[in-house]
Amino acid sequence: MEHITINGTDVAAPEDARVSLLDLLRDQLHLTGTKVGCNQGACGACTVLVDGDRVLSCLTLAAQAAGRSVTTIEGLESHPLQDAFVERDGLQCGYCTPGQICAAAAMLDEVRSGAPSYVTPDLGAEHVALSRVEVRERMSGNLCRCGAHNGIIDAIMHVAESEKQEAA
Repeated sequence: MEHITINGTDVAAPEDARVSLLDLLRDQLHLTGTKVGCNQGACGACTVLVDGDRVLSCLTLAAQAAGRSVTTIEGLESHPLQDAFVERDGLQCGYCTPGQICAAAAMLDEVRSGAPSYVTPDLGAEHVALSRVEVRERMSGNLCRCGAHNGIIDAIMHVAESEKQEAA
């Protein structure tokens, strides 16, 4: 039987190939940080990381994660984004926050790797300049019904700027 590594722990992949990654995490493993939003892939509340890439766990079958590494909000212990979201008012009710933080962590990795987005001005540039417009585009798949988007952008920009200063 194949295994999935979830937050550093190997777990057996479900026998039922129809089980979504979201249902595996919440219902079978009791990792309830990942939220059920629309269950159609439109809101981003269920965002987790698979091998470092953001995926919508409601649209991903658990079988697709076999042999791979899944990180949920519970596995992002002490990530700088968590503190930045609190300090910069990047949350209100908090329902979307786990998906927002997972998506933002992957988004920052995408930027570090030089991956362009739809709004990146120079697709051939070695480095992507992170602007508020760039962050908004890259985070557009994660919705916040409370309207904390400005705080979310502020938090992401703060972490990106802090990383830039540490690297200098």
